[in-house]
Amino acid sequence: MPLSALTGTRLRERRLAAGLRQSDVAALAGISASYLNLIEHNRRRVTDEVLVRLATALDLDVQVLSTGNEVALIEDLRVAAAASGEAGPEIDRLEDFVGRFPGWSRLVSQLQGRVVGLERALQSLNDRMTHDPHLSQAVHEVVQALSSVRSTAAILAETEDLDPVWRVRFHRNLHQDSERMAVGAEALVAYLDAGSGAEEQGIAAPLEELEAWLKTRDWRFSDAELSGGLESEVAGLASVAARSLARGYLAQAASDALAMPEAAFRAALQLSGPDPLTLAAQFGTDVLAAMRRVITASDMSAGLVVCDASGTLLLRKPVTGFPLPRFGSACPLWPLYAALGRPMVPVEAVVETVGPAAMQHRVIAFCQTRYPAGLRGPELREAAMLILPQPERSSDVSRVGSTCRICPRNDCPARREPSILSEGR
Repeated sequence: MPLSALTGTRLRERRLAAGLRQSDVAALAGISASYLNLIEHNRRRVTDEVLVRLATALDLDVQVLSTGNEVALIEDLRVAAAASGEAGPEIDRLEDFVGRFPGWSRLVSQLQGRVVGLERALQSLNDRMTHDPHLSQAVHEVVQALSSVRSTAAILAETEDLDPVWRVRFHRNLHQDSERMAVGAEALVAYLDAGSGAEEQGIAAPLEELEAWLKTRDWRFSDAELSGGLESEVAGLASVAARSLARGYLAQAASDALAMPEAAFRAALQLSGPDPLTLAAQFGTDVLAAMRRVITASDMSAGLVVCDASGTLLLRKPVTGFPLPRFGSACPLWPLYAALGRPMVPVEAVVETVGPAAMQHRVIAFCQTRYPAGLRGPELREAAMLILPQPERSSDVSRVGSTCRICPRNDCPARREPSILSEGR
């Protein structure tokens, strides 16, 4: 039966809850009290036979002592302790804490999850508030209507001898501006609320609609699906533009699959690792195709972002712990833009996100050029950045934040505007 390092802790808690002494339980189980003491403090592994006798002595099902989901819970608490930035949490006593207070442990883990989720939401909303023209227009309409209401209300409140005709006119304006503000606020809330069906109402951009659909498939497609087509799923997208983008994406993915069949690609990935240059050379294809294939044909937890020569993001597959902006100009994209300025030269770096829940990722960026109109036509550049997990922490890292506005790194030499946060807070 599966045993964990918490078996002794669970045993001790059950014994204390039953009001039994170590010597009594040890006698019932046929072992010495000193041996039971070592077991309860997780200093001796307990055999299956002894565990069964101890469970019988405590009138418990042996599974209660031998199994549990504490391993994942302990890891969650380690992350929470690291994210706090404080020296207070006793990491060496985590197992004891989880064993004695499983309810509190789950609560701390859940709260940490909520904190991480709120931080991601803050990053996303800040990104949209900064760059999204539709959102800026909606906010402007609400603020403008609010200012008008305030001015009209001030006139009505401060002017005692206002002509009745003008008073009626001001009341009418106040009513109209209030309605305009209410409509604008409702539209703003609908736009920000991802769960209110914004995509179905046509509010979401086509690229966002495409990415939302790809997310439902975890960005993975089998070779059979790509060859057979997915028109029924594509037809379910709300906008014509999103359906067009989806067909283009699937055609490109099918071409990549033809050059790099799934079985062969997985075998090559197992041997060489996620090195897009090696994979591209092995299959005789381009580097960006190998990067895309890592996303669609492997089980790796990897992210990908693609941009054109202007720096406009054409595709973005986020990955946990890496603040990938919806629009350009944020420092997590610097390796991508560095590659864009040096075509055909790979850029590799280990980046670490700033803030409480700092994580490290290995990024590989590459830029390719093409001349679809021939020698006298324009040079088109396309760059991609593969975001991979970093299994071992590195000391040689570049620290990045989502945007300057909410980045707590005060000593950043590239800061463009003051932050509303501070590492010292």
